[in-house]
Amino acid sequence: MSQGNVICMNGTMVPEAEAKIHVLSPAAKYGATVFEGICAYWTKDRRQMNIFCLPEHLRRLQDSVRILRIDCKMSNEKLTEAVVNTIAANGYKKDVHIRLSIWVAGSGPMESTGPTEWMCYVAERPDRPFENRGKNAVISSWRRIDDTSMPPRIKTAANYNNGRLAQIQAKLDGYDEALLLGPDGKVTEGTGACFFMVRNGRVVTPSITSGILESVTRASVIELARDAGFMVEERSIDRTEIYTAEEAFLCGSAYEVMPIVSVDRSPVGTGKIGPKTRTIWESYSAAVRGAIESRRGWLTPVEGVKALAAE
Repeated sequence: MSQGNVICMNGTMVPEAEAKIHVLSPAAKYGATVFEGICAYWTKDRRQMNIFCLPEHLRRLQDSVRILRIDCKMSNEKLTEAVVNTIAANGYKKDVHIRLSIWVAGSGPMESTGPTEWMCYVAERPDRPFENRGKNAVISSWRRIDDTSMPPRIKTAANYNNGRLAQIQAKLDGYDEALLLGPDGKVTEGTGACFFMVRNGRVVTPSITSGILESVTRASVIELARDAGFMVEERSIDRTEIYTAEEAFLCGSAYEVMPIVSVDRSPVGTGKIGPKTRTIWESYSAAVRGAIESRRGWLTPVEGVKALAAE
């Protein structure tokens, strides 16, 4: 069995090419699917694979299922087993990204809540040196969805069309990333990651009632920033505050910590990666690899688990 080609579908390991859903399912027709993007990190000196904040991700997945009224009774214990076994079955000894999804299957109408299916997929994460991560952002003309239209606090595939449109426009206009304002004109987040800035020496991020995803990585970054002695504020952010910020960055499971060096072609601070952003990244990188003893509770080890047998 070669690496990276086995997906867990409804508890059975199958080759990637055989992992399919029907084109008439509510998941395909209406975007009736929720998911989590989770990272696991391989530590060479310990020869250990650790999943970062798995219980927190599973808690949010269950919130997504509840809010979208998907009829799924999968326990977190069963989901944990599936994630761990999928990593083990693929035999990776390198950093990986995990996608865990639950969707409405069958061929019912838009309001269908079941039957449901699920899958877990693992893929290798490419190396991305921190020095090369600085991005140029733009304030998008697209507005962020809010809780009266689509629930932004959960991870449902349908929500990502909002960020997709903004990201496509940003790329066409010569930028790397887009930042979205909410209906009230306040800063919300990026197209797939949460926003932070440093202003007047304080680390500032929109609150969880500002039309953002209730991000697991964001919560971790806030704790790491406080561990480093930084003052952290969760509050509304005006667009023009970014233009006078000393630093800015995005964070998320896939993004990890990604510095923003300019917004609307105006440099953020010095136009280079700032010291607080760097400190937060170094703490984050250490935490996910088990190098911060007080944060080892964030990690779920992958060891001594027998992979599910493919049928």
